[in-house]
Amino acid sequence: MSQLNYLDKLLDGVEVEWKPLDKLFDIYAGGDVPKDALSGVETEEFNIPILSNGIGDKSLYGWTNKAKIEKPSLTISARGTIGWTSYRDRPFFPIVRLLVLTPKVELNLRYAYYFMKMIENNYKVAPAGIPQLTKPMLKNILSPIPCPNNPEKSLAIQTEIVRILDAFTAMTAELTAELTAELDMRKKQYNYYRDQLLSFEDGEVEWKTLGELAENLDSKRKPITSGLREAGDIPYYGASGIVDYVKDYIFDGDYLLVSEDGANLLARNTPIAFSISGKTWVNNHAHVLKFETYAERKYVEYYLNSIDLTPYISGAAQPKLNKKNLGSIKIPNPTPKEKERIVAILDKFDSLTCSIKEGLPREIELRQKQYEYYRDLLLSFPKSYSDEAA
Repeated sequence: MSQLNYLDKLLDGVEVEWKPLDKLFDIYAGGDVPKDALSGVETEEFNIPILSNGIGDKSLYGWTNKAKIEKPSLTISARGTIGWTSYRDRPFFPIVRLLVLTPKVELNLRYAYYFMKMIENNYKVAPAGIPQLTKPMLKNILSPIPCPNNPEKSLAIQTEIVRILDAFTAMTAELTAELTAELDMRKKQYNYYRDQLLSFEDGEVEWKTLGELAENLDSKRKPITSGLREAGDIPYYGASGIVDYVKDYIFDGDYLLVSEDGANLLARNTPIAFSISGKTWVNNHAHVLKFETYAERKYVEYYLNSIDLTPYISGAAQPKLNKKNLGSIKIPNPTPKEKERIVAILDKFDSLTCSIKEGLPREIELRQKQYEYYRDLLLSFPKSYSDEAA
């Protein structure tokens, strides 16, 4: 039996009543932080989480010793990440910016959770002042209850819907874990071979400074203030990549950009060196280097991304990799043929790593769309005229 036929059979002829949330839940608003019983870490005494708005761990404010909500409940962020819904199955203490829905009728709470997740981006919040979701805004929202006059059958349908959606959720999580593990393994493999290929014994190759290997085009670079930029399709590069798209360009060709931003270089949050091609504009936060061949450029790119550039960074208040220090970086300089061999190998590893990295969000997005399709199919019951009028 196909999924669609199964769903048709599950929901065929099912009566549905759309009930306001305040008929299904007691709705609470979080209160003040329990300052007389507050801990920044979980202890044997303070083991009740204090929750505010936020996604995942960002909603954890601290720990206390007495719960305000004892029963399994749903929480909805009222500020910031407005509408974000979480399922809570352990006692907790809600504080400001958090709304709590505790069931006051018999229903499958995860069924209600999936429905609230489906509508969490649909709340109409006034834009004036600080946007906020309030209790009165929640109480009249309608939620579908199948077979309202047959509680046993209603719970059975709710439970089956939850089983299907739980399975899709678990499938997505498993796929994400598998792809992430594969990506981590490929990165380690890539780093290992890169380090092996770029390590040379004493006297094996000559060493040259980067100033000897590349032409520095920094004198041609210049920033465009945001107010003067004309929107276009030409990439405008900064220290860590594309920051805008503009109408004009100052470079046209293949170059290597090296970040000038010392903080970025020390943290290594983004690539230190990266290649660009075609028409581009580069601001004064990245050095522009020109090489004779593709192999020369990529070889230096791989090498710079493998070493610690801390010794070349100067300036205490605003650390930078200035032009002089950049040109003084010593780089092993094997023969052109050997560079081509090294680059060919690393390009293959880089391509594989990037394809997995790019494939990860694509696969997750596809699974998410599949999940949302079945969720909407399972939870989008038709409304009667009386329901809509209510």
